[in-house]
Amino acid sequence: MSEQYRVRAARRDDVPAIERLIERSVRELSVGYYDAAQIESALAFMFGVDSQLVDDETYHVVEVNGELAAAGGWSRRRTLFGGDQWKHEADELLDPVREPARIRAFFVYPSWSRRGFGRALFDTCLRDARAAGFRRLELMATLPGEPLYRALGFSADERTELVLPDGVTVPLVRMSREIG
Repeated sequence: MSEQYRVRAARRDDVPAIERLIERSVRELSVGYYDAAQIESALAFMFGVDSQLVDDETYHVVEVNGELAAAGGWSRRRTLFGGDQWKHEADELLDPVREPARIRAFFVYPSWSRRGFGRALFDTCLRDARAAGFRRLELMATLPGEPLYRALGFSADERTELVLPDGVTVPLVRMSREIG
């Protein structure tokens, strides 16, 4: 990767830019994996910033020359996926000895895809989850995200179909790996 980039903790004032990144990423990088109805429904009900991750300082952005290129994070909380609009209850802390940390909400601007930013975000998450005492990682992958997570050492544990509030069904893959 020849671009100068940095990974940093996301801030509350980054949220509007991250929301735009998520929308663009989903609309362009999900084509061929999901149909138009699935993309629109997922954007309306599921994909978005989880502000708890920003407040916990476990959600990160990748900047290239000051431009937001990617975002993603990890969590020590129970929620496995979804933005603020998806969450329905209190987000309790996990026990790092018994439960896996969550890898959450990796998105990249399409023009910055396939440049190693997902791996850079993951390396930050892995380091921080390990430092917090976690031994395993778990995530819910979208179909376009599954190849990245496989390359990062995750295995598929379960294929599932999530029915969103408008009745649209979105296939997802629950994945996990040891921290090592």
